[in-house]
Amino acid sequence: MNENSTILRMRDITKTFGAVRALDGVSISVTRGSVHAICGENGAGKSTLMKVLSGVYPHGSFDGTIEFEDKEVEYRSINDSERDGIVIIHQELALSPYLSIAENIFLGNENAKRGVINWHETNLEAVKLLARVGLQENPATPVLELGVGKQQLVEIAKALSKRVKLLILDEPTAALNDEDSAHLLDLLRHLRDQGITSIIISHKLKEIRKIADTVTIIRDGATIESFEMTEPDATEARIIRSMVGRPLDNLFPPREPDIGEEYFRVENWNAYHPVDTARKVVDDASFSVRAGEIVGFAGLMGAGRTELAMSIFGRSYGRNISGKVFKQGKEIQTRTVEEAIRNGIAYATEDRKKYGLNLIGDITVNVSAAALGRLARLGVIDRNREYVTADRYREQMNIKAPSVASVVGKLSGGNQQKVVLSKWMFTGPDVLILDEPTRGIDVGAKYEIYGIINQLAAAGKAVIVISSELPELLGLADRIYTISQGRISGEVTRADATQELLMHYMTADKD
Repeated sequence: MNENSTILRMRDITKTFGAVRALDGVSISVTRGSVHAICGENGAGKSTLMKVLSGVYPHGSFDGTIEFEDKEVEYRSINDSERDGIVIIHQELALSPYLSIAENIFLGNENAKRGVINWHETNLEAVKLLARVGLQENPATPVLELGVGKQQLVEIAKALSKRVKLLILDEPTAALNDEDSAHLLDLLRHLRDQGITSIIISHKLKEIRKIADTVTIIRDGATIESFEMTEPDATEARIIRSMVGRPLDNLFPPREPDIGEEYFRVENWNAYHPVDTARKVVDDASFSVRAGEIVGFAGLMGAGRTELAMSIFGRSYGRNISGKVFKQGKEIQTRTVEEAIRNGIAYATEDRKKYGLNLIGDITVNVSAAALGRLARLGVIDRNREYVTADRYREQMNIKAPSVASVVGKLSGGNQQKVVLSKWMFTGPDVLILDEPTRGIDVGAKYEIYGIINQLAAAGKAVIVISSELPELLGLADRIYTISQGRISGEVTRADATQELLMHYMTADKD
């Protein structure tokens, strides 16, 4: 068969959930042996389309046709699609942490005779598959001992064990550091050279430019366009314009800073690791934030940015914490989360799904969670006031949901982040610490979040933004502190800040 033949055609796919039309006549064509990127804002329908393809949403629950290898197919389960060589790796990895690497790779596909697993063959085959993905680990190692990057490779090894022809990866690098992301992209190139086709869903446009042969843009459940990345105008600007329906010539909303006097200050802050109590994770850190100022914190993975923020916010992380915290020149105590909130400090965590939200709760429950006392009389919550408050934030923050009764776990990442911000804004904070506020959300939603951050600063709040994306800090912050090995290694003004200078300070050794 011609190497450049079409391996997949999806025609006029329409999928509804009650009155909501998630997919509206989407069509896509994927070339054999290529990397095909699907881009779109959160909630555009990308993951829904892939769930239709893989049988998560079975044939009969949607309209339209699917052709795989020139044959019309009707998948009623994931097992059906996997038998044809279509394997999907979801953003939330589906590995069992307490089983070994080998057990995870062959789970549901065991090498067994008469119900007895041949462990020698299983481990031998696992070693071969791990070699294909560049992972040098003992196949008997429990998965929980692996980092996220290595777990992602185990998932791909598992897909290879099923003789994958079409590999679907949903936000595969969202939780990875730069090194693991680069390794994963190299692996996809290697698989492409072996004739394996990949579909990748990603918000990281620089990665799309590096890896994708073709890009399809989906917006509001409809196909906007598909184009080859070799085309002269195949730029990030074109992708963004198609994703959001408008050009974002400036990825950051305009802002005229109005910065006042020093509002928040931390002096000589120290914290030790909660388990390895001899290891100092925050080392004599001192910094300040003025009213109306956005201060960024930059650092490599493990540098101590999150540890610094969490140890300040109610001593949520670390042992043997010491140092002083001042607000408007007066020393305050932040020994507990309740005390930190009472003193006007809010912390929006980097892991909104694990620590920031009640995913099975609705918007109302989540918005009110950190300040229930504001809604109670004699210990009884006024449910009507709670509803009205949540609905006000839904409108102010442009949370895309039919009502505040919507379950938060079913919202897109950008809308979930708006719920997190709403929760903390309801506490009436003076100091907001935002840890990776735009992680895992698309450029359109990022623009909205940046606008909210600007509004908070314009209201005179002291805003701290921790981010792994240097362009984000350069676009948002008035000043940027860098952290290296737990120490604040540099302080740079907006006018002087460059990625090169920040990286120089971020990689600085201790004195």
